[in-house]
Amino acid sequence: MKLEAGTAVCPERTGGSGPVQSGDRTEPANLRGSANSSELPHVLYVIDQLRQLGGAERILLEMTRRLSPNRFRCSVVAFNMNPDLDALRAFPTPLYSLPLKCTYDLNATKQAIRLLRLIRAERVSVVHTFFETADLWAAPIAKLSGCPILISSRRDMGILRTRKHNLAYPFVNRLFDRVLAVSEEVRSYSIRQDRLSPQKVETLYNGVDIAELDRKAAEGNARQELGLQTGVPVVSTLANIRSIKGIDVLVGAAQRVCIEFPQTTFLVVGRVLEPETMVALQAQVDSLRLTDNFRFTGEMGNPFPVLRASNVFCLPSRNEGFSNALIEAMGSGLPCIATRVGGNAEALVEGENGYLVASEDANAMADRILGLLRDRELAKQIGSAARVTVRERFSMEAMMNRLMGIYDELLAAKHV
Repeated sequence: MKLEAGTAVCPERTGGSGPVQSGDRTEPANLRGSANSSELPHVLYVIDQLRQLGGAERILLEMTRRLSPNRFRCSVVAFNMNPDLDALRAFPTPLYSLPLKCTYDLNATKQAIRLLRLIRAERVSVVHTFFETADLWAAPIAKLSGCPILISSRRDMGILRTRKHNLAYPFVNRLFDRVLAVSEEVRSYSIRQDRLSPQKVETLYNGVDIAELDRKAAEGNARQELGLQTGVPVVSTLANIRSIKGIDVLVGAAQRVCIEFPQTTFLVVGRVLEPETMVALQAQVDSLRLTDNFRFTGEMGNPFPVLRASNVFCLPSRNEGFSNALIEAMGSGLPCIATRVGGNAEALVEGENGYLVASEDANAMADRILGLLRDRELAKQIGSAARVTVRERFSMEAMMNRLMGIYDELLAAKHV
């Protein structure tokens, strides 16, 4: 699948009847919406990259899949894209590649013109941005195009921002009609750091579809595939290999756990984004003689059989906005241990549906893991409570209903 600059690409839907060409656009044969779908409000999502599926990218995909086709049209623009990514092969909406490596060269000018023309030609009503380049580069272009509503999603506490980002945000923030924070902690950061009006910033938690989690978990037998015996304790985490994810703290905790439970296997499911961090982690594992206990599985298209095969889930992050992996593990019925950073404390209630430990505290994490491995009945109760929490507070339905309500509210206020 070749992605041309400024050209829409909508790969065939799973089970669909194939794409139908229309000029330089590609639309699925089973068009979103009714025969008058062109009259529906058009939401254009703009994201920095679709090269791998992190938390924000997965949530964006769910938004495009689940946005009501009777109420909205939608499409997606990305500046950096991997055409071989499995998720793009069944992307549910028109997808535009606008390759962008620098925001102030000749190519950036060309892409800006393409984006502006796209917004006008498609009569976009809402531009919804994800990440810094989309916020700081695309939002002003959208405003210049005459798009009536701009929304920004804030996913973290500025961990990827550079000095120039911090200088630019105070000016660009004025353009947004609404800023959607992924947690109350991120909302507080946005108000404090970006000096946004509290009335403009709203918390929209990530959602999880428990039925889909169960279906995906049943697609494989992780213990069999990874050669793990039935009784071997498994502690897992879903995290790309980056220093901020704190995997080194989990290795430190594993050293203590394996003294009492020497067969325990720790599984880290995720892509290596920082090779130097991976080298350091492997050296740490080797030096602690945990080579037989600690496994880096790499990226998995479907990691949920690993969650089903696990006894405990750990999230040792040094910083989080609101972790998709955590609520997915909770929704899978796993007892979870997470660091008290970002929005983790908004999902976990200490001792009721999980445990919170201080960041960098490997001993506290080890204590909680050991407690759950010693008391399987307690672990079961904690995991069941976590699943109920997700069903009641972090469902995909709740997320989408609130998101569409925000779109409706802003469209009505602007008489669009």
